[in-house]
Parts: sequence; C-alpha cells; structure tokens
Amino acid sequence: MDVAKLAGVSHQTVSRVLNDHPNVTEQTRLRVRAAIAELGYRPNRAARALATGKSQVIGVVAQNSTLYGPASTLAALAQAATGSGFTISVESVRTLERAPMHAAVSRHLDQRVAGLVVIAPVDSANEVLDQIPSDIPLVCIDGDPQRSTELVTVDQEAGGYAATRHLLDKGHKTVWHVSGPEDWFDSRGRVAGWKRALAEAGAEIPPVMAADWSAAAGYHAGQVIARMKEITAVFAANDHLALGALRAFHEHGRRVPEDISIVGFDDVPEAEFYIPPLTTVRPDFEAVAAATLELLHDQIVSGTTEGQRRVIAPTLITRQSVSAPRKRR
Repeated sequence: MDVAKLAGVSHQTVSRVLNDHPNVTEQTRLRVRAAIAELGYRPNRAARALATGKSQVIGVVAQNSTLYGPASTLAALAQAATGSGFTISVESVRTLERAPMHAAVSRHLDQRVAGLVVIAPVDSANEVLDQIPSDIPLVCIDGDPQRSTELVTVDQEAGGYAATRHLLDKGHKTVWHVSGPEDWFDSRGRVAGWKRALAEAGAEIPPVMAADWSAAAGYHAGQVIARMKEITAVFAANDHLALGALRAFHEHGRRVPEDISIVGFDDVPEAEFYIPPLTTVRPDFEAVAAATLELLHDQIVSGTTEGQRRVIAPTLITRQSVSAPRKRR
C-alpha cells in the first residue's frame, strides 16, 4: 500500500506535502504525514535533487575526534567537495555507537540530503548502516571490508606489511607490534599486514600489545618493551603510539635507532620533527576523499549501487628511526 492510497489523496498531493507546498489544507497535510509515518516511507531524495537542479548536499557522519586519521579524512572530504558541485553537511557524534550514529543519520535524512558518507571504522557502525534506506546513495569510509556497501578505504594491511617488511629487510629477526583498539577495522588490517610479513619471512610472531590510539598508551607499551633487551624492532599502529614509545625508550636508555628501531603509521605533520624523525606509513587522504565523492556521484546519477570499493595504497616514508640492529658482542 502506498502513501497516497492510505491517506486517500492523489500522488500529486503527497508530492506537495513532501515539498511543503502552501496549497494543501492542514487536515490533508496531517493525514499524509500520518500515512508516511505508518508506512515508514522515505522519498528518493537523490532523484529529487537532480530533478530540481538544486545544489546537492552530501551528509557526512563522523566521530567528533582529534584522532589524526578521521580528522584528516573529514578535512580532505570538505576540500574535495569544494570543486565538485557538492555541499558537505557534517553531523559529528561523540562516540561511534548505535544511538548517536542513528540520530545523526536520521537528521541527515530529514534534511533530504542527496547522499550519505559515513566514516565507519568500527564494528558498532554496522547496525546503523543496515538501517539506512536502500534508495539513499551511501559510501562508507574505512568501514567493514566484509560488507557489500560501497566502500573506500586505505589499504591498512598493505601499510602494516610495508612497515614490518622494512624492519625485517634491515636485518631485524622479528618485529613487535603495538596495535590500536581491537574493534577498529584499521587496527585489525594493520595487525594482519604485520603478521603476514612475519609469516612470509619465517620470523617469530610475538604477541600483539593491544592499546588505544594515544601517546599515553604508546608510552605504557614502551615501558614494557624497553625492559625486554631482546626486542630490536617495533611497529606502532599510529604515530602517537610511536611518540609515547619513544619517550619510554629514552627514559630506559634505549637509543633509537641504535638499540631499537620503530615505525609508525599516519605520517602526522609532527612526525619528521620527532627525535629521531619517524619512519612511518602515509595514507593518501586526498585520494580517499576523491574516490568517495566519485562513487557517491555515480550512485546519485544511476540510482543504483553495485557494492563497488576503492582501496587506496599508502606509502612508506623512511626517516631516521630505523637502522640495522646493532651486533651483539
């Protein structure tokens, strides 16, 4: 049953109500809105935006975070939208949990956005994504690689592999890993790349040192690592973890890179000014943003989604925090 039939009006009247046309009586308006609520109807806003020729507003849902990766992705999206004809509207959420994310998505849908971009790097985002109407063009950034949703992501596994392979190629027998949170897809991808590089080299795979993304967590992990004199190489899941570890190594008299080498991930602007300058993996946030808007535009134009995905390769940036292990006497 459609809205017009349930409300006892014509399809033209439903359209007038949806577009806030003044030529509708209040009683009819209330009847149509009641039918919409009962049926859970959402109009195809993307098609309407194209038909009216109005500026296309893209709704973005992202965590209100100072973490470098998500913040850089959001900034790159805003920059890419400037010359694309899109306007970006951002709904920031305090946490990436179901309730705040669902509310943010609903606010965008109520504003009749032409499409949605959800920066969804954690498990908890999946339940919300499942509830987004199928007629809404949608692209996830750094989301679950197992989902059929259109996805743009940095190749986290390739980055973890490159960081670990670089340390092994310098002559280190194995590499320890300080990981990010277990519920982040980014973190799990970097762990997978680290493990793959070690397995291919026939190297021992140490236990993962689970942490969050903070320098404080890196410092606490570094305190443990610094006491284990046999450890000569560390891959930290982001540059802030590496920064904390560097301080712990310094406090314990472990020189970098003479006694222990370390590689980070993200290439934060400060990384080249660490002591020593940090070898790290650089994601291409601009390429992520461009691919996201391209996929979203294709959905808006075609009105269909094919579960396309774009995986953006990161780049290893070599600096002075890595060297060959010192020969033991």
